[in-house]
Amino acid sequence: MQSVFQHLISLLFVFSSLHVNQLTDGCSCALTHPQDAFCNSDIVIRAKVVGKKLLRDGPFGTMRYTVKQMKMYKGFEKVQHVQHIYTDASESLCGVKFDINKYQYLITGRVYDDKVYTGLCNFNERWERLSLAQKKGINHRYQLGCKCRIKPCHYLPCFVTSKNECLWTDMLSHFGYPGYQSRHYACIQQKEGYCSWYRGLTTRDKTTINATDP
Repeated sequence: MQSVFQHLISLLFVFSSLHVNQLTDGCSCALTHPQDAFCNSDIVIRAKVVGKKLLRDGPFGTMRYTVKQMKMYKGFEKVQHVQHIYTDASESLCGVKFDINKYQYLITGRVYDDKVYTGLCNFNERWERLSLAQKKGINHRYQLGCKCRIKPCHYLPCFVTSKNECLWTDMLSHFGYPGYQSRHYACIQQKEGYCSWYRGLTTRDKTTINATDP
């Protein structure tokens, strides 16, 4: 029993030390561009949450959400159809809370033992709150940039250091996060392996911009 307790404490210490920006007491996560969240996830779906059940499978428990999957954008080779989403029951351990029978959500997560897990450090958002560019990114554009690296810029000066980088400057804006690049741009690989920010909303607005803009 003592070794199990010590193992739990060690896991909590490592988990809490991996991230930098405070979200809620006991849980903090690094800021992530939606494209990175997409590329680093095993599963990306749009779904409506229709039920929940608390599983008392440990000292804190796990919340199992039952979902009605509307569309799968990523993860076909991992899970054919998602019926349940698992997350920590406690927000202090980065558990995420979904409203039941209210909204459609974009849900991203990882697969362990054929189960889909998500949390506050994953990108989960009500579908209607996503911008048009984010929805298009989730549909196909983000996948085109998964070989690119989005480099966060927290203070000036900052520069790209390789051809596959896009400089992410939302944190410098007075609008903060999520900012303009997060909501309206994807970092797409161009010719010869170069990556640059891309915004494509309409025929008149398909603009490829320099890697250091906006």
